[in-house]
Amino acid sequence: MTDPIQRLAEHVMAARWQDLSEGAVNAAKTFVLDSLGVCVSGTAAPFADRAQAAVARWGGGDEATAIGIGMRLPAPSAALLNALHMHNQEFDCVHEPAVVHPMTTILSSSLAVAERRGGISGRDLILALTLGVDVATTIGMAARSPLKFFRPATAGVFGVAAAAARIEKLGRGALIDAFGLAYCQAAGSMQAHDEGKPTLALQIGMAARAGINAVDLAAAGFPAPHQVLEGPFGYFPLMEGDWEIEPAFSELGKVWRIAQISHKPFPSGRATHAGIDGIQRLLRRGDLAAAAVGRVTLIAPPLIHQLVGRPYRPDMEATYARLSFPYVGAVTLVKGTVAVDDFAPASLADGAIADLAARIEVVVDDNPDQNALAPQTVRVQLKCGEVREERVEDMIGSPHNPLTREQHLAKFRRCWRSGVRPLDPASGERLIGLIDRLDDLSDIGEIIELVA
Repeated sequence: MTDPIQRLAEHVMAARWQDLSEGAVNAAKTFVLDSLGVCVSGTAAPFADRAQAAVARWGGGDEATAIGIGMRLPAPSAALLNALHMHNQEFDCVHEPAVVHPMTTILSSSLAVAERRGGISGRDLILALTLGVDVATTIGMAARSPLKFFRPATAGVFGVAAAAARIEKLGRGALIDAFGLAYCQAAGSMQAHDEGKPTLALQIGMAARAGINAVDLAAAGFPAPHQVLEGPFGYFPLMEGDWEIEPAFSELGKVWRIAQISHKPFPSGRATHAGIDGIQRLLRRGDLAAAAVGRVTLIAPPLIHQLVGRPYRPDMEATYARLSFPYVGAVTLVKGTVAVDDFAPASLADGAIADLAARIEVVVDDNPDQNALAPQTVRVQLKCGEVREERVEDMIGSPHNPLTREQHLAKFRRCWRSGVRPLDPASGERLIGLIDRLDDLSDIGEIIELVA
């Protein structure tokens, strides 16, 4: 059997525009727009200004744009900031089977490289994104172990290298070196997630930067190790521990993973979304009110408990709260939904929410899949002793439970208005129109101008 890194390289080199399905193209356009909106909103998140100040010290340049703030930077630095901003509110789309946020790393880096190179068409961008997503998610789907390293960064860096290499028109040998150079920079542990630190988003940003650095080094002829997935010190043995190459790798070129990506309608960890959805369903029935709730139990797969089972803390920061189902579950019961403002200091200190959050817990079910996000069951015990229960089979925003176009555009418009700098609403509407016909654009330069 051919080495898996060779199989990835062959897929990236062989794919052509005409191979893409209509579903893949439409998904690419949907998640480009979603990601750009989320990136704009993320410029106002806590610690974003500190990252911007640090990146500015690394050197200026005129290669690429930091979305929403207009900074002009070297392409790797722009990619880092944009990826950081896309993920720092936990609002970015996700590929659930792989447990990877592929567009965050791959779109951030692809736009930076495309802007640096110039003359990149919409079809060039869509194809590069689609292939990058294939690479990152195929690696993620082959993993069978619980998360130890932060897979959106460690698998994501391979996807960045694939997409950037396509845009830069690297040959097959250089692409394989780029994969090796990307692996040599792969980093990001789950410790930042465990502690709820903003470093989690920074790890994704560093992966976006590292992937561009890898492609630039490979283009310059710098050699790299090649057995970087299954070699004795490769990605799978060191960063995952348990893996199966098939069936994920055998589906390359047959299944376009970009069409499997899920929207995130709420700015909190994806693992909280089924629980939020379940509570909203109970609220819509009309027989549940926050004041009547005694206890809430979310019964969920092991990964959900690992990712968002953490308890409410009175001193928690927004980055911790976004990953706490007891907190976001309490917010949903009180307010009916979860929004960006619910992670402001005043909301985090709300006594009514704190009291309710203390009575919400996540317990593990018997699901043997260490990477499963669903199904989940919300069980609410009322103070009167009655029980309300709702089972969620498919996460809201997933391909099996998708958002409508109206919901998708409403999220984009909210994000477009919530960045650190006011952006013209008319430009946002113009951007929607451009992305709708992205596959017809001969040059994506106008998109860059609108998001600057």
